[in-house]
Amino acid sequence: MRLKAYAATTHQGPFLDLNEDTYDFDLDQQLFQVWDGFGGSGVGDRAVAGLKEQVKTGLRRLVADPESTMPFYWSPRWLAEGNALVNALLSAHQQLWRDNQPLPLGQRAGASLVCAVRADDILVLGHAGNCHAYLSRNGHVEPLFIPDSHAFLSPAPESSQALRLPAAGVGLFPELHWGMREVRVQEGDVFLLASEGLAGPLDRAELEHALVRGDEDLHQRLNALLKLSNDKGNTANQTGMILEF
Repeated sequence: MRLKAYAATTHQGPFLDLNEDTYDFDLDQQLFQVWDGFGGSGVGDRAVAGLKEQVKTGLRRLVADPESTMPFYWSPRWLAEGNALVNALLSAHQQLWRDNQPLPLGQRAGASLVCAVRADDILVLGHAGNCHAYLSRNGHVEPLFIPDSHAFLSPAPESSQALRLPAAGVGLFPELHWGMREVRVQEGDVFLLASEGLAGPLDRAELEHALVRGDEDLHQRLNALLKLSNDKGNTANQTGMILEF
């Protein structure tokens, strides 16, 4: 299955001067990443810059030598690329966790993540924290993960910014709470990978409206999502990526 088009954007959002989000395309490895960092200036932004490079390097090494994944994690459920991706994430997480330990709480970094690696006609997606991933197929949009946020811990309205904060993520706890999906890609599929600041305030109907509009290019669709999210009260950094097959 051919990747017909792809696009990404990142912005500090309507209120913040610092952008702790980032994204990355690695077309050689068919690896696509969206990171949502936190920790403050010189902390969250530096952390996600290092994390995305660690995942790229780790995936490249582990795909070349699948047996090297054995000391960390291996499941027969996942393709070699999926196992390699999990192990690259675990390795990056463990490094950030170790780096955080001698620091006071106010100087520790963390990050949410959603990423994808392509293996022929399978897209393997990884997730940690409160980032989002959606699949648009035949005019319908479905979430691929449930964001790991505080939304289930309070009866307060889901629109509350505090409830959309991550409950877990890379570097926060000794054990990384991660999710994995494998999707067999079909002609016409569109995937959205996004940070909380872009997708969190939006409902499924609003996402469908933006993702299925074939009369606009991918950058226009992303910009429409950013604007709509801000119109609905977003205060966070924003990053989004669209993959169209």
